[in-house]
Amino acid sequence: MKYFLLSLVSLLFQASGSQCQVIGPLAGDIQSGRGPGKKIALHKIIIEGNNVTRRSVVLREINIREGDMILTDSIPALLNENKLRLFNLQLFNEVDQHIENNGSELDWYITVKERWYIIPSVIVQYADRNFNTWFVQENHDLRRAMVGLTLTDKNFRGNLETLAVTVQEGYTQKLGLSYMRPYVNKGQTNGIGFSISASQSRQTYYNTDSNKLVYAGTYSGPIISRQFEGGISYIYRPAYASRHIFQVNYKDYSVGDTILKLNPDYFANKSDQARFLELYYRYEYNGVDNWNYSLNGVKIVGTAVVRKGFEGVNFQSYANVEAGYFCSVFTKWYFSSIFRGRLMYPQDQPYYFRGGLGTQTDYLRGYEYYVIDGSDYGLLRLDLKREIFDNTYALRVKYFTAIPLRIYPKIFLDAGYINSPAPGNSFLSNRLLYSAGIGLDIVTLYDIKFRFEYACNHLRQNGLYLHFNSE
Repeated sequence: MKYFLLSLVSLLFQASGSQCQVIGPLAGDIQSGRGPGKKIALHKIIIEGNNVTRRSVVLREINIREGDMILTDSIPALLNENKLRLFNLQLFNEVDQHIENNGSELDWYITVKERWYIIPSVIVQYADRNFNTWFVQENHDLRRAMVGLTLTDKNFRGNLETLAVTVQEGYTQKLGLSYMRPYVNKGQTNGIGFSISASQSRQTYYNTDSNKLVYAGTYSGPIISRQFEGGISYIYRPAYASRHIFQVNYKDYSVGDTILKLNPDYFANKSDQARFLELYYRYEYNGVDNWNYSLNGVKIVGTAVVRKGFEGVNFQSYANVEAGYFCSVFTKWYFSSIFRGRLMYPQDQPYYFRGGLGTQTDYLRGYEYYVIDGSDYGLLRLDLKREIFDNTYALRVKYFTAIPLRIYPKIFLDAGYINSPAPGNSFLSNRLLYSAGIGLDIVTLYDIKFRFEYACNHLRQNGLYLHFNSE
């Protein structure tokens, strides 16, 4: 481990020998008329290789139209920006463009190589909050694993529609169906969707003790937890960078008598069932070069949720925000700052609805083994990374014509705070939390990511952690 860490530090701090530069969000409208160069008309846009994807989907993403007047000096920047826009669709493995000048007009050629859209993926997951908790604290117990099959068409009928069916067995049994069509009108600004799912489990957590989840039930006993969820969505996307999602969801959760005996406050009013209507709003601003692994630009995600209960929950509202700033500070050196936070009202909620830090992406690195319940919280992540490897390996396989591989060693610093009105025996609530460490990010085909991070927290606990998502 010692030599591994020393090697990472050495790679990260080798001299780049480049002048400092700061690259902001994606370029604006190239046709603003600013800068030198003459204007020339765009005669035709020719799209090739889109065997499944409809032409209208590609045209919706790019910021040029047939008949536009384009500054000749701006063409290289325009090519680069639209390549990034098309990659962000996550429909293509490769995007190539070139311009042909036929005299007084231009022809714009876009050649794409489509991904494999119908993906039958085998689900191998674990019941715990992250891989590290399952592998270390639960001794990688295979009885806590879930195995299933999800059949997803990520470009259904070539309209960028997503249709997915899930069947899952193991620790949690689940059936699910979801559909989303981003554009239903001629202007390609309005979309619709729906989802429905049902799941059950023989074991579930019922309380938090010293910042660790406490479970009840057995792997082969009776079902003690059931969940049903269904909802409809409306998507509004007025421009390339902005998207609004509105949802109306109905949710019905129930637990067995065993859970209520162990924690009468699991749901409100000592009920064994929580039934409620949920109004959900999400705003996304995409000003980054790559949504799934950003190096340059600004990214904002905000959500607001209002819940009205019929049983087991009274009223709950909360708002979440994620804001990320990414930039290049030297050649192949990248800095990122990510803030995530939540405000909740009222703060006094039954146990099931007051989960805070330690779940999904809302955790501090170095605190992977802890859960911190509460209401309002905020966390900040700072990263400095360097690209040491970027290559693409060609293959003669359809949909896998090339395998990209990028490697980034990094150093990082996290800080956070969570407000807990009833902290109980938590030793992490209502105090400043912080950690620091070094790591290695690996990004490859279909935006698959591996993050190896060695972190030390304020408790002077350190360890090596593995994650499969972005920061």
